[in-house]
Amino acid sequence: MTVLPPGVSGSYRHEEPGSWPVETFQRATPPEGFGHLFDELFVDDGPLGETFAAIVLHRGAIIAERYDNALGSFISDPIPVQSTTPLLSWSMAKSMLSILIGSLVDEGKLSLDDRANVPEWSAEGDPRQAITVRDLLEMRDGLDFAEEYTDSGQSDVIEMLFGSGKDDMAHYAASRPLAVPPGTLFHYSSGTSNILSRLAGSLYGGEAGMRAALEEQLFGRLAMRSATATFDPAGTFAASSFVYATAEDFARFGLMLLQGGFANGQRIVPEWWIDKVRTPVSIDEDDGYYYSGQFWVVGDDLGTFWCSGFEGQMISVCPPLDLVVVRLGHTPDDNTKLLKAWRDRVTAFFRTV
Repeated sequence: MTVLPPGVSGSYRHEEPGSWPVETFQRATPPEGFGHLFDELFVDDGPLGETFAAIVLHRGAIIAERYDNALGSFISDPIPVQSTTPLLSWSMAKSMLSILIGSLVDEGKLSLDDRANVPEWSAEGDPRQAITVRDLLEMRDGLDFAEEYTDSGQSDVIEMLFGSGKDDMAHYAASRPLAVPPGTLFHYSSGTSNILSRLAGSLYGGEAGMRAALEEQLFGRLAMRSATATFDPAGTFAASSFVYATAEDFARFGLMLLQGGFANGQRIVPEWWIDKVRTPVSIDEDDGYYYSGQFWVVGDDLGTFWCSGFEGQMISVCPPLDLVVVRLGHTPDDNTKLLKAWRDRVTAFFRTV
C-alpha cells in the first residue's frame, strides 16, 4: 500500500488592492542564472519538444515570457504563435471545471458524498448507482474507459472526442460499464470529467447557465478575455479537453490558484477548496505523481500542484515560492517525464532565490 505524503495548506500570496493584471502583467527582471533554464524549453529538436508559449510568474510579475514556432493549418500556411494567439488547454480544462465544482459545493448545491445523478445509471440494480460525486472528482469511479491517445487498439478518449461519442460526450462516457467497484481504484479518465461537467451543468441551469458560469463567474472575474470554452452538440462543456486561451490568460488562472482562490478583489472559490486540490488523494503508479480533485500534485513539501494537458500543457503553481509556470506546446508522450523534471528543476531554482 502506497503511503501518501501529508497535504500542505495555507501560505498563499496576498493580493494587494488594484494589483490584479486586468490589462497586462507587471514585468520584472529574472534572477541571475534563470535564463539558461528557461531557454531549455525552446531548443530546436530538443527533448522537451516544441514549445509555443511559456510564462513564469514570480511574486505576481512576469519574469520570463516567450512565444515561438507556429500552429499547423490545413487551409493556410502555418500560423506563427504570438502573445495574442489562443492555444488549446487539453486536460487543463479539467482543473477549470474543478473550480466551478468547488463553488457548487461551497454554495450547498452539491455534496461530494452524494451518489452522482446520472440518467444512464438509473435502472434498478445498476451497480454504477454507487458512484459518488467524490468518486468522479477523484477519478475513482471504476468505469471501464481507455484513456489512450493512440491509433492502435481501442481508445475511448479518441472515440468520445472525435468519433461516435463527440455529439454527446457525457452520454458516451456514462454508458461505459464498471471495470472495478467504485471508489477502489484511481484510473485517469477524460470521460469521467465530462460526466462531472454535465452534472455541474444541470445544477447551473443547463448549457446557458454553464456558459454563464464559465464566462462570468470564472473567465470574467479573472479578466481572461481570450478564454473560450467548447460545448458539444448536447450542450455539455467539454471539460475534459477544450478551452482555448492565450498564455497570459492561462497565467491568470494560475495566479488565482496561487492566491488561494482569490482574484481581482473577489473570492472565486473558497481557500479550503484550493487546499483540498493540492492535498494528495491518489497516486499514478506509472510516474509517481499524485492526483486530487481534477489537479495533479507533486507531493513535495511545498504543496506544488498543477493543471496538466496532453503533450505537456502545464500551469504549475507553488504557493510558498510565489511561483507560477505556464507552458504550452507539443512534447512527445515518451518525453513528458522530462518536462516534469524540468518543472521540478525550476522549483528547486526558486527555493534559493
